Amino acid sequence: MSWKTENRSFYYALAPEPDDPVLDPATTALLVIDVQNTYLERPDRASLASEAERAHYDGWTPFHERMHGTVIPNIADLLTRFRARGIECLFARIACQTTDGRDRSLSQKKPGFNNLLLPKDEHASQMVPALAPVGDEIVVTKTTDSALTGTNLRLILANLGIRTVVCVGIFTDQCVSSTVRSLADESFDVVVLEDCCAAATDDLHRRELEIINMIYCNVMRANDLTSLMNLQVP
Repeated sequence: MSWKTENRSFYYALAPEPDDPVLDPATTALLVIDVQNTYLERPDRASLASEAERAHYDGWTPFHERMHGTVIPNIADLLTRFRARGIECLFARIACQTTDGRDRSLSQKKPGFNNLLLPKDEHASQMVPALAPVGDEIVVTKTTDSALTGTNLRLILANLGIRTVVCVGIFTDQCVSSTVRSLADESFDVVVLEDCCAAATDDLHRRELEIINMIYCNVMRANDLTSLMNLQVP
């Protein structure tokens, strides 16, 4: 089964196979979303006080295994290939401008998983070292899920002449999905690379890919994209 028939929701079960996306290097950009230190660093399991905390820790282990074993290496490889061809690589990260987070959006002030206080200059808010921007690669900071609505990314992409955005990062069902939907609503062509993204659970990851595929984006794997773009290993 190819990317053209995988990850289909009920809505698109009988739809014809999509055409190959237009992937002109001059008008295509890679967007790495929220692969930040805060999400990848973990405490020592033995330091956790309660069984509930240890069980929750264990519940996150498959995510960390996927990130370190698949997602981060795949994104790093893509960055190498894009950079070798001079294709734009951009980054979006969650970071507030103030130390107390008073500029955060409401969703990042509510209790729970998305209650984030990530001042822009602190270690926790930076991209993980393996995916750090180089040279003059553009980084936008946001206190929203969507990298488009929370920043000037729309203007940046327009100024760069970008028409197709390849989205990778975390979390598939949150900031990746919100960004993809915003880009699609602004009439950008969007590609999501399923083996360069992750959600808290594989089930959430898979379900979200089905939801956004074919209406907001084309979902494929990294090797599908590199083949379509003829991105040889430099």
